[in-house]
Amino acid sequence: MKTNKVSKREFAYRAIRKRIVDGRYGPGQRIVIDQLAKELGSSAIPVREAIHQLESEQLLNYVPNVGPVVRSFDHGRYKETLEAVAILEGYATRLAVPSLKEPELQHLVQLNEDMKQSLAQFDLQHVSQLNRTFHHFIYEHCPNALIVQSVEQYRERLNTIHQTSFLRNPKRAPYSLAEHDRLIELITSKQDETEIELFARQHKLNTLESFETKEKK
Repeated sequence: MKTNKVSKREFAYRAIRKRIVDGRYGPGQRIVIDQLAKELGSSAIPVREAIHQLESEQLLNYVPNVGPVVRSFDHGRYKETLEAVAILEGYATRLAVPSLKEPELQHLVQLNEDMKQSLAQFDLQHVSQLNRTFHHFIYEHCPNALIVQSVEQYRERLNTIHQTSFLRNPKRAPYSLAEHDRLIELITSKQDETEIELFARQHKLNTLESFETKEKK
């Protein structure tokens, strides 16, 4: 049986990217190539190649006399990406509705209850993880594979920009979970699919509006 071997460049790329997305490498943090290569048990060459790829993905910036650093939060990029996610995920939710039967809806209810429990324990990191699972579970039932792929690409981009929105704006969390309840209710009661699409879209835009309100204060 053949196994797919990961190249040294790909291994370094995945490792660095994960640390950025997880928040281990924060905005403005310098990436020391030789030190990182030592940590990964690699030479500097694949690490440099991985860094070039991450620069092209706009996760890192090259600063003269400093080297590669993690990009700071980009409000404009966050806004544009979240708007795209809102439109795509809203329509994906609409298309997924016929496939969301009683077992799937009960699973969504349980996920949202788990989020409420985590929120009560102030575990916002877990709330954020469950939130991604909640939405992924819905749109993965969309029959249009291209739309699903697009949603995942934009969501991944969103994660790299602002992967812990509840941590940055915790007051949004209870409202978001209440909106989940309403979305489930709309689907369960077989409301018009256009209404469901618009509600799912607005759910995402409410996160943006809440964030922008907070930033203005």
